[in-house]
Amino acid sequence: MKSIRLSFFSVMFIIGLTTMAQQPHNDVTAPLHLMKPDYPTPYGRPSVEDITKVLNRVYTYLDAATPAKIVNSKTGEEITDLKKLTSDAVFAPGDFRLTSYEWGVTYAGMINAGEATGDNRYTDYTNRRLKLIADVAPYFREQIKLNHNEPSPVRSVLLPHALDDAGAVCAAMIKAHRGGLKADLRPLIDNFITYISTKEFRLADGTLARNRPQPNTLWLDDLFMSVPALAQMGKLTGDKKYYDDAVKQVLQFSKRMFNKEKNVYMHGWVQDMEFHPQFHWARANGWGVMTLVELLDVLPKTHPGYQAVLEQLRSHVKGLSAYQDGTGFWHQLLDRNDTYLETSATAIYAYALARAVNLGLIDKRAYAPVAILAWNAVATKVNDKGQVEGTCVGTGMGFDPAFYYYRPVNVYAAHGYGPVLLAGAEVLKLIKHFDFEINDSSLQLKVDTKK
Repeated sequence: MKSIRLSFFSVMFIIGLTTMAQQPHNDVTAPLHLMKPDYPTPYGRPSVEDITKVLNRVYTYLDAATPAKIVNSKTGEEITDLKKLTSDAVFAPGDFRLTSYEWGVTYAGMINAGEATGDNRYTDYTNRRLKLIADVAPYFREQIKLNHNEPSPVRSVLLPHALDDAGAVCAAMIKAHRGGLKADLRPLIDNFITYISTKEFRLADGTLARNRPQPNTLWLDDLFMSVPALAQMGKLTGDKKYYDDAVKQVLQFSKRMFNKEKNVYMHGWVQDMEFHPQFHWARANGWGVMTLVELLDVLPKTHPGYQAVLEQLRSHVKGLSAYQDGTGFWHQLLDRNDTYLETSATAIYAYALARAVNLGLIDKRAYAPVAILAWNAVATKVNDKGQVEGTCVGTGMGFDPAFYYYRPVNVYAAHGYGPVLLAGAEVLKLIKHFDFEINDSSLQLKVDTKK
């Protein structure tokens, strides 16, 4: 009889559960706040393993796609004895140019990835290519002296004619030099800095400028194409004049181009325009915020401009964070949500915010989750081959929206690779240095309440 009663109660219990399961979830029957959101981008703290896998894919692709070799352009044969160079010597064909400013960012990204992972392959990637550039430079320098128009794979290194040629590669060379690379980089570094300091066109007040697409034009991009190199040169030499020029550029660009209501920069500023159209292009703002972080990383706190640059960074970070999309990306034009979501800018922001948190420059509780969400978004754009998808191609300056709205994206847009390496490496440092938790369903920096 007892067993019959147990069976009866068991059946009734099962019927009760079934009935509850058939009822719709509501505020009474279910803890709705614990329902799993349908996030379009992976949410939460990424693992060290996951970040490392992404970095490894990018490294593997780039190491194969940018061989560190010199070949004969006519025969295709590798030239292993660099004492036997001829005018037919060129870099082995690859997907990207080893002397471009985009590759200067990539070299810096590889150095950062080496530091974050402890994997010497990343650092070796940069060192082998910069050493190769340094090793072939003397031969081609002499060839250009004999014939100014002589073709050369390192012509932009020896004869820079724009900040694009000089700044990013120079900054990477100084970082590699400071890191112990045994190569004769100093003549190339000095040549780059001489160009930036004395040969690039400037406005009357010393602000670095271009005469395209209009006379007396400021490009926000040029902050990054100059200031990090000047800052690194200040660190290398201890000469205050490089810090002074770097700070001056930041403050004078910001005075003209920073929108204090939106806390973001316009892309271009033309001195002779009565009205200055504001197109807040994402990647240019990336170059801007990365410049501020790179400068503050080495600028002595005793420098009279330090606090002003720090406040500029904090204002910019505040503005950028307000425009982050729910996917973790930022739009091609920051304040126009009908423009496409762009990868390279998002990667730069992930790096800059994570770096600024790691350096103690900005509020870690407010901005570490922003950086992590940005990295999670970027990681979805690195395909199985290690290529970076969704990157806007090289872009000039425009004064109408269509120009920015319809710029193409391409996996061979070199601008995406360095930022992805920088971002992954810096977020890796971030999650190793700080603890995170899901607190009331959201990602939070974990706080030790005992302190």
